[in-house]
Amino acid sequence: MSSSPSPLTFYTNPMSRGQIARWALHEAGAEYDQQIVEYDEIKSTDYLAVNPMGKVPAIVHNGKTITECAAICAYLADSFPDAGLAPMPDERAAYYRWLFFAAGPIEQAVMDRNLGLSVTAEQQRSAGYGSYDQAMDVLDEMLQSNPYVCGDRFTMADVYVGSQVDWGLQFKTFPERDSFIAYAERLRKREKYKESKAIDAALMPAS
Repeated sequence: MSSSPSPLTFYTNPMSRGQIARWALHEAGAEYDQQIVEYDEIKSTDYLAVNPMGKVPAIVHNGKTITECAAICAYLADSFPDAGLAPMPDERAAYYRWLFFAAGPIEQAVMDRNLGLSVTAEQQRSAGYGSYDQAMDVLDEMLQSNPYVCGDRFTMADVYVGSQVDWGLQFKTFPERDSFIAYAERLRKREKYKESKAIDAALMPAS
């Protein structure tokens, strides 16, 4: 993290999805200025000018605002190409497929389950995720065959997909399947993962 003015400002709270964006920033090698947004001020006029949804994280890079974790991950991979985390031409299909699968069907399936919502067999054709079990089965099948989203190489898609799996196992919103556990363990060994997590852990309020 840069101690001097940077063209990238990172708005976050350590107890939020901002942890995903911070990991992405560190993997990308991006210097950034940090702005901690406390939950009692997250709906303030100043922050709503950054993200009208009043949600963190958000980044502002060279005067442009990017919100939504999957979008932040993809944007950073493209904006900091020296990190080598954007997809190669033959990786693009898997990269975008699974990045948006995690941001769409997986996110929605987990959220609905947490809210106590379930779809009937007839409603599954209308629900983008089908059912929670179906979404988990599809991700599980992919990770049984591939160590990372794009095969043998870690890309920025793994920051987002991996965060979904990592958090899901931690908070018991994902089933403890062998492929999920092995994938999370691979990602937790990354230096940038550990580096970014240590920063957020230090920012957590004392219990």
